[in-house]
Amino acid sequence: MEIFDLIGQVGAPIAAALIMGYFIFLTLKNLLEGILDQVKMVDTFTMSLVNRVKTMNNDLIRIDTLVSHALHVNPDVERLARANGKEDARRD
Repeated sequence: MEIFDLIGQVGAPIAAALIMGYFIFLTLKNLLEGILDQVKMVDTFTMSLVNRVKTMNNDLIRIDTLVSHALHVNPDVERLARANGKEDARRD
């Protein structure tokens, strides 16, 4: 009955516009919630990839040091120093 009271007070076109506006609001709200979930998923995926890159960088430096030691070659100390405390210090 409230809808009929609204139509009686403001008129049919204005009442229809208000109802359509509310419908558009609900539709956009649901769409944006879905997009927000996807963005969070991509952010999580990106963070896991960043962690893998850091791990690979550390592994490559460790392997490089072990191979240098096994071949009796001095390891690249500058590369080791660049990697200390940085995310991805490789320049190659």
